[in-house]
Amino acid sequence: MTKREIFASGTRWEPIVGYSRAVKVGDQVWISGTTATGADGRLVGGDDPYAQTRQILANIERALVRAGAELADVVRTRIYVTDISQWEAIARAHGEVFGDIRPATAMIEVRRLIEAAMLVEIEADAVITDRAAGR
Repeated sequence: MTKREIFASGTRWEPIVGYSRAVKVGDQVWISGTTATGADGRLVGGDDPYAQTRQILANIERALVRAGAELADVVRTRIYVTDISQWEAIARAHGEVFGDIRPATAMIEVRRLIEAAMLVEIEADAVITDRAAGR
């Protein structure tokens, strides 16, 4: 039987909502919708969608590492944006991180996120590969 592991980020919302920052089963890792919050729980990046996206991707990378994965293991991202006209700044930040990895992705405009100041939220799915095989 494959073990299911959960990884919390320690936010007060996880037990209230009933979710985990990441869930790992076997060699697969699912990262919950992640926003641009810093270690202090405050939003990073203000009204800059590029800066928010970079913070989100750093948060995703931390969650992946805790689960034994890395950015190179990401096979899919889902990007939720509150203003699709800002797609270029968001895509540029995503491309700087995933340019060589090139996961499957989608960018979807939504009416709003859980806080009005949040412009972007990203989910990620990863499959841990055999690093000894040289990818």
